[in-house]
Amino acid sequence: MTSWDSWVAQAISKLDSLKLLRSLRPIIPSDATQPGAQEKAISSTSFSGNDFQVFDGLRPCDRASIQVMISEPTLQKWLQDAPSTGDEAECEKVWTDHELGSSGGKFRKLLLFSGNDYLGLSSHPTIIKAAMEAVQRHGMGPRGSGLICGYTYYHRLLESSLADLKRKEDCLLCPTGFAANMAFITAVGSISLLLAAGAKHLLDDRVAIFSDALNHASIIDGIRLAEKQKGVSVYVYRHCDMSHLNELLTCCRMKKKVVITDSLFSMDGDFAPMAELVKLRKKHGFLLAIDDAHGTFVCGETGGGVAEMLNCEEGVDIYIGTLSKAAGCHGGFIACSKKWKQLIQSRGRSFIFSTSAPVPVVAAAYAAVLVARKETWRRRAIWDRVQDFRSLTGIPITSHIISIIVGSEAMALQTSRHLLELGFHVTAIRPPTVPFNSCRVRITLSAAHSLDDIKRLTAALSGCINFREIGGFYSGHCTARM
Repeated sequence: MTSWDSWVAQAISKLDSLKLLRSLRPIIPSDATQPGAQEKAISSTSFSGNDFQVFDGLRPCDRASIQVMISEPTLQKWLQDAPSTGDEAECEKVWTDHELGSSGGKFRKLLLFSGNDYLGLSSHPTIIKAAMEAVQRHGMGPRGSGLICGYTYYHRLLESSLADLKRKEDCLLCPTGFAANMAFITAVGSISLLLAAGAKHLLDDRVAIFSDALNHASIIDGIRLAEKQKGVSVYVYRHCDMSHLNELLTCCRMKKKVVITDSLFSMDGDFAPMAELVKLRKKHGFLLAIDDAHGTFVCGETGGGVAEMLNCEEGVDIYIGTLSKAAGCHGGFIACSKKWKQLIQSRGRSFIFSTSAPVPVVAAAYAAVLVARKETWRRRAIWDRVQDFRSLTGIPITSHIISIIVGSEAMALQTSRHLLELGFHVTAIRPPTVPFNSCRVRITLSAAHSLDDIKRLTAALSGCINFREIGGFYSGHCTARM
């Protein structure tokens, strides 16, 4: 048993002695169409995955995941960078296909290059069917937190499938990926308080958290909340700088160390140096947690994520992930050991005090897990699009997240407006999301995009971006956000 296994076991024992250990007990939601037929609640063959329909290539329905409409008044406000209340569209009217067309003049079609539906699964017939069947059978399901009445056999089945995907003992579903990071980090912060020797809280009792400077806001906010518990000390290392991290770890006196990092950084599109992190883990004995939000389902042979792609799975202790990106659905999860799950569900505030995901959403997410694993061509397709963009522009991108840093806020807005006029939905990223003078346009690729889509986008970009300049600037650029 490692030191961390022992500390978590001790924390659970303390919670148990205080009668604060919380349990998840899956319930079977009633059949809304046939009251009292609980025994049939999870017998649907479609939900069990036995007759899930999968495909061997793109179909017309996949285009729905990357095509959107925008009202003409909203478009004009966007082009003028004028504030918008969102009321410009005549939402109370049900528009006909004819009125939505170009002849109606009310709406403009846009090709989406700013979403996170990396595999194009949000419009997949099997996933839609799973959600529809669940909502017809159970409505939205029991509403409550997972510790009260919101945890069903549907939730448990999804957890099991995600644990299998990540090759971990277990998994805990959370309402969002943001909540998952918050729950994990606040649970980490509680360990030192639970194990403190007597009433006096010593420095050695604290947990040292080492965080990459460009980690996601949910990690940063989780750390800030844990700091208020006075159970952690925080060290921020320079972005992907393993020498700096090693120096901080070496100088740290505390025994309980945690390193947490994004696996694929959402605003820069670069990968964490997983192999070096795993080597440092062996050297210093820290707990390694990665936020694999942008890598899950996209990276690795089975879609297991960045660690699978880089052959580093055995070195990762905790996976935090989301179902709102490549799965095309909604929700977050933490894949971990059974002991860690017990601790997080008992101490992770954002899990404890949130209503669990509705049953139809969970059913859709479970379908997405199965489809993503079976339709392996989707992963090949998105990496083909990455190669297409790299070949057409010469920009040395390494992932499906493309961050084109233009510097000033005005230039970022001008670039976004230029693309909008040509029919592309690409937003400008500005402070406080990124630091001043590192404003950018963030482009995301999807398996649903075609080569022709990429050609049209790069042609539009060439009207306002010097690819050669961006290519030289792109490699190695990083700025601290924390």
